[in-house]
Amino acid sequence: MTDYLERRRHAARAAWNLDQEIVLVAAGDLIPIPGGADQTYPFRPHSEYYWLADRSRPGSVLAFDPRDGWVDFVPRVTEEERVWVGDVPDEGVPLKDDEGGGLEGWLEARRGRPLAILGCPLPELGDDEELVSRLREALTQARRPKDAIELDRIRSAARATAAGFARVRELIRPGITERALQIELEAEFFRHGSGRTAYDSIVGSGPNAAIFHVSPSHRACQSGEVVLIDAGADVDGYAADVTRTYAVDGAFSPELRDLYQVVLAVEKNAITRCRAGQEYREIHLRAGLELTRGLVDLGYLRGDPESLFEQDATALFFPHGVGHMVGLGVRDAGGYLPGRERSERPGLRFLRLDLPLEPGHVVTIEPGLYFVPALLNDPERREQYREQVDWARVDPMIGRGGIRIEDNILVTEGDPENLTAAIPKEL
Repeated sequence: MTDYLERRRHAARAAWNLDQEIVLVAAGDLIPIPGGADQTYPFRPHSEYYWLADRSRPGSVLAFDPRDGWVDFVPRVTEEERVWVGDVPDEGVPLKDDEGGGLEGWLEARRGRPLAILGCPLPELGDDEELVSRLREALTQARRPKDAIELDRIRSAARATAAGFARVRELIRPGITERALQIELEAEFFRHGSGRTAYDSIVGSGPNAAIFHVSPSHRACQSGEVVLIDAGADVDGYAADVTRTYAVDGAFSPELRDLYQVVLAVEKNAITRCRAGQEYREIHLRAGLELTRGLVDLGYLRGDPESLFEQDATALFFPHGVGHMVGLGVRDAGGYLPGRERSERPGLRFLRLDLPLEPGHVVTIEPGLYFVPALLNDPERREQYREQVDWARVDPMIGRGGIRIEDNILVTEGDPENLTAAIPKEL
């Protein structure tokens, strides 16, 4: 076993601090595509398993006994697999053993002891739900700071992502479709070492730029519009997550340019605050207040920025959180510090991370301003904010999309490091 896996397993063992409880961490199984004959969805092991095993073998289970240590159980490679997919690594102890060994025998020898199942469920086995919750939280905390191997993979994903954005930026023009941009973007990811995309690429032009998880369509970009691209490469399970917003004509209209400059300034300020000990929630709140000031300066909101922010008027234009963790998957090991509850306020309920930052954390910073018809055309909101919003100023912007800028930031002992700084964002 490699040194880095030994260190990770030692960290998990220390975080769990178990006496007699035993733990299984399951990779998960292949999932058949309904109606797809013998086809399956692409396999991705559960992040908890992958972090501890660095293996993508379906059906594998990592077992831990605090008295005996770790055992890697893997399915035997069948003749059928060798025929259809070639040789498959099977290092480890056979998952099933006709002579009473394997995982079943391992569990039988520990019958009666408390059991926790992490990773993917193993429905045939019962476990202790309270113990599972406690161990999962402890493992999540141990996984948040990235080690050198993880950072190397994230940097590789960032380089592949930068290549994709560099290519697509050359192609943006009136008439090109969202789908065509997606194809060229992702092809460049793959040419530069990506095995898959980190998530479904988002390419939204014109009004689609205000749909946060829009799927690229055959809609053609039009003169005077923006196109928002949120995409990232995946290298060995580790993700980059980047957003850039471009003018289809190469130059923004005055209104969209002003909005872009506000979002860019807020993003830069938020990045400087990604320091050890800084509360991520405070980064979000300060970004939201700065966006409010920008909206007041541009005439979309009326009144005192702090009061408007407290009234959640800003959430009409910035309804999501300022970011999340990224690493082993696009939203890796995030969540809230134990004891903290998610707020139901419109400006906070989509905040994905609420804890103090530590060296080794990798987070996204992604402020945005949008003109979302579902929010701005809602009669109740229009009545609630009839004085705070200059609707005559806002209404012509509905349908023109939005602006988001996103980078991936490594928290260090000193200044934050922007891992995606190679992707231009200055006008």
